[in-house]
Amino acid sequence: MKLATLKDGSRDGKPVVVSKDLSRCAAMPEIAANLQAALDNWPDIVPKLTKIATRLVEDPSFGEKFDEKTAHSPLPRAYQWADGSAYVNHVELVRKARNAEMPPSFWTDPLMYQGGSDSFLAPHDPIVMADEAYGIDMEGEVAVIVGDVPMGAGLEQARAAIRLVMLANDVSLRGLIPAELGKGFGFFHAKPSSAFSPVAVTLDELGDAWDGAKLHLPLLVDYNGAPFGKANAGIDMTFDFAELIVHAAKTRPLGAGAIIGSGTVSNKLGDGPGKAISEGGAGFSCIAEVRMIETINGGAPATPFMKFGDTVRIEMKDKGGASIFGAIDQVVEQYHPDNSKDI
Repeated sequence: MKLATLKDGSRDGKPVVVSKDLSRCAAMPEIAANLQAALDNWPDIVPKLTKIATRLVEDPSFGEKFDEKTAHSPLPRAYQWADGSAYVNHVELVRKARNAEMPPSFWTDPLMYQGGSDSFLAPHDPIVMADEAYGIDMEGEVAVIVGDVPMGAGLEQARAAIRLVMLANDVSLRGLIPAELGKGFGFFHAKPSSAFSPVAVTLDELGDAWDGAKLHLPLLVDYNGAPFGKANAGIDMTFDFAELIVHAAKTRPLGAGAIIGSGTVSNKLGDGPGKAISEGGAGFSCIAEVRMIETINGGAPATPFMKFGDTVRIEMKDKGGASIFGAIDQVVEQYHPDNSKDI
């Protein structure tokens, strides 16, 4: 089953069930007012949503055209957005580029930060920033939405709590990160609003690409219209989603609708760092990783971060070449404040 939220002028949008081929959708006003409400009552709601999904398959005239450009992120806002860094290859490169040792605990205890979840970007909305000097970067990720998770949950509870899977662009402002981390209190300014794929899907939609806690398919990232990354999300993932959920729930319960991100999808090439697609590698899911490798190999980065007018597209296709989640497709634009709204 595939679910989306259409923009309708409200904060939480209009939830719809989407056909497998992403061509049509059907609203569910009598079932749930929004996707969060569906997640709050998931066991009771799923059979009703499944009936709609089945009808979309059996009746080509049922529903209306689905245009992912009119979709918001599946949850336009969420009670919780916690992003991990499950691909330790990515973390290792960051530290190696600045000649920092890799603490042994990074291989056994996941990194995770709590991001802003009250104003997600729609998947086709621009990334609006005031200054290119912030170091604007994309981060292609996989994310899961969970049901209620008790504090201290184990791995089996964590796996059973995964309700939906989607893609993410965890926008990062690399120029602001060092000063914030230097304060010893984590990210804030450096992590603006993230965007998620137009569609979130139930686990059965993924077939054998989903092993219970990892998604084994390439994450396709195009930068300014050219292939930039095709790293496989199931490879080099040191901590799977069950482990990330267990980590997040160590000292607190997670409420239904909480989103857990994988961190930047990153693949090695043999025993070394990844390479560009043009060099026979799987490419990259963020610009920072390219710059890290340039620094390691040449002493300094050469690739700039995103500029106004740059575009990024993040998508994942099934083994038959069909888009699973729709695409995150964004352009970077300059922020111009409306002075009439100043207080």
